[in-house]
Amino acid sequence: MQRICVFCGANAGNKPIYRAEAEKLGRLLAARGIELVYGGGNVGLMGAVADACLDAGGTVIGVIPQALMGKEVEGRPVDHRTLTRLEVVDSMHTRKARMAELAEGFIAMPGGFGTFEEYCEILTWAQLGFHVKPIGLLNIAAYYDPLLAMFDHAAAEGFLREQNRAMALSDSDPEALLAAMAAFRPEPVSKWLKEERQL
Repeated sequence: MQRICVFCGANAGNKPIYRAEAEKLGRLLAARGIELVYGGGNVGLMGAVADACLDAGGTVIGVIPQALMGKEVEGRPVDHRTLTRLEVVDSMHTRKARMAELAEGFIAMPGGFGTFEEYCEILTWAQLGFHVKPIGLLNIAAYYDPLLAMFDHAAAEGFLREQNRAMALSDSDPEALLAAMAAFRPEPVSKWLKEERQL
């Protein structure tokens, strides 16, 4: 994988470990020569992972909707102005589609509704056979334990096939997660959709 898209919060969370692990992931991607693709933000975990990757000499590509350009959170600009490349798009939907197009794999770190939605949507696209890229959860401080339990419950109740449940890779250690993603070989899935516009 030469490019990984990271979904994460525009907030930093209440525990210092969230930011520390975001920075660790950013440095790791840079050290491995893996380009970071993310939502173009300068705040929260988004800013932390991007800054750490840049500081370590990595390449960072941000994709941000025009509507967020120039906005501020607590006096800080939402948009990151010192990235390797910042792409400004027309909508949140276009942002997600462009990040998916650029990336060869996906990692979700802790975040809120936006992160949940991005992560679950990219899983759904894989389930529908639109892509076969690996998808991981960086489960920092057991943050995603309830979601993983929900996935297991959905499979046990017959709402999720085991092969689809297996698409949701997870680990608390970023190096172990990258290794699992590199080794991931998805089960063959009939492609329901042929073009992005059908999503």
